[in-house]
Amino acid sequence: MRYAKVVLVALIVVAGGVALHFLPIGAWLMRFQSYVRDAGPIGYVVYALGYGLIALVIPGSVLTIGAGAIFGIVGGTLVVLVGATLTSTIAFILARTILRRRIERITAKNAKFKAVDRAITREGTKIVLLVRLAAVFPYTLVNYAFGLTGIRLAPYVGATAIGILPGTIAFVYIGAAAASAAAQDRTKLVFTIAGLAVAFAVSIFVARIAHRAIQRAGVDDSA
Repeated sequence: MRYAKVVLVALIVVAGGVALHFLPIGAWLMRFQSYVRDAGPIGYVVYALGYGLIALVIPGSVLTIGAGAIFGIVGGTLVVLVGATLTSTIAFILARTILRRRIERITAKNAKFKAVDRAITREGTKIVLLVRLAAVFPYTLVNYAFGLTGIRLAPYVGATAIGILPGTIAFVYIGAAAASAAAQDRTKLVFTIAGLAVAFAVSIFVARIAHRAIQRAGVDDSA
């Protein structure tokens, strides 16, 4: 069983590397988004589930922007919130099971993560929420890294869903603005761009507050 887990992890890593470097990932994403656009209401579900799986191995920013273009600001935000939370949950569980040793090796020399781990031991959900808001780590990595901490699954999922909301709205707005521009709907585009500016301003403001709170909790995010 021990060797089976090692082999499985190796296969996952190799498959991910092949996919990222040799396969037409961009074209596949475009086809996926095109399919969802024409799928009607079921497209929301398909996109959220697809996001949950695809973002396990590649950054979800392209999918987030695409959701804004396809579903609009409100629909896109809901779809991404569900999909990104699903990604985070799957990665968390994988890190606590078959990928644990590999994630431990990746984070072993990361002083910043060690500080976060210590802070979570003291303050738990609060630190997860602040890390999400401040984007201290790359999103894909931290999804797995949190699986090594002592936080329980339910608080982790709740803090993640709340913490990723400001950034999600900002990036969904980008997609919605692009769609408005492509449709040459100038009135809608003006309001969307104005909303985009506000969304990013709020996101940056919240992130700065979170950075300061993390530092007060003993995590130096400049490390």
